[in-house]
Amino acid sequence: MRFGVLVALLLTAVAVALRVGVPDPEELRSTVAQAGTTGILLFIAGYVVCTLLVLPKGVLSIGAGIAFGFLPGAVIVIIGAILGASAAFVVGRWLGRDAVERMAGAHLARLDTLVTRYGFAAIVLVRLIPLIPFTVINYTAGLTSIGFRSYALGTAVGIIPGTLAYVALGAFGTSPTSWEFLVAILVFAALTVGGALVARRHRASTRVAEPAAGEVGS
Repeated sequence: MRFGVLVALLLTAVAVALRVGVPDPEELRSTVAQAGTTGILLFIAGYVVCTLLVLPKGVLSIGAGIAFGFLPGAVIVIIGAILGASAAFVVGRWLGRDAVERMAGAHLARLDTLVTRYGFAAIVLVRLIPLIPFTVINYTAGLTSIGFRSYALGTAVGIIPGTLAYVALGAFGTSPTSWEFLVAILVFAALTVGGALVARRHRASTRVAEPAAGEVGS
């Protein structure tokens, strides 16, 4: 589904570009540079807000690549994502289990199980491979046994590959035959396929475990 959404976004972008033209990335980056630190802080603040809400952050990450370039854009997105994820972690604990469970549903129990079993590695895994939606992880992690430091560090490590892929799509999108753009597509596809395979294996192991637990209980 995520890969399909990405393809749809790219096709839409191509259609719009053919219709109205493509702004010169260098001119756009020059305009952003004139805004200086204020522009960077406003972008980070917007990313934090999008992280707290159920909004498509991938589009913002691609936009960061267009506006700031690859490396600066990646750093800015990672800072915004960590700040937003940390804020949601605190808000999740403040809201309490009942409120978050209404939003997260079965994802809360799933993340709780993963964190109890694997701790810090569980946060890295769910960030690296999209087993659970990003925003849901942010709120539900605050109700698990994971500490804030481990959660923040696991988030910082786990989001790096996906962030680099998204930002590269924006930074090198005007050169779709460049090796940087092709690598970004491959990384995104690998994360998507990897997530699907891991999710399928996790569901299969859960189905096997449930009958076994029932037999033990009886």
